[in-house]
Amino acid sequence: MPRNPDIPDAFDVYTVVVLRRPADAPELSEDELDELQARHLAYRAELGRTGVIVVNGPFDEQSDPTYRGMSIFACDPVEAARLSDGDPSVAAGRLAYDVMEWWVRADSLAFPRSDRTVGDRRSMPDD
Repeated sequence: MPRNPDIPDAFDVYTVVVLRRPADAPELSEDELDELQARHLAYRAELGRTGVIVVNGPFDEQSDPTYRGMSIFACDPVEAARLSDGDPSVAAGRLAYDVMEWWVRADSLAFPRSDRTVGDRRSMPDD
């Protein structure tokens, strides 16, 4: 069967972490939320400084308000999950996360602020 020309020969595969608010998130006072948010942002900023997170940020105007933000990591999904477990907001139960690989057409994205290799070049497996 001939190859579909709309399917690229190569993909860059990125590790993505999507943060979401779980239904059972604990209620905290305004002061506790402010302190936790400051620790969450500092933790993620440090992951950015070390190059593990190459880009991240919050969502707005999304169809599901439980989704809070997304990060692209310069590591495999297992390491991204381990690092996400260390996020103070995740540890406190205010955030949960989903980790996945995201396949995009090769050379579609660039991360000029990163000095690491981000993603892994792969081909679509033959069926």
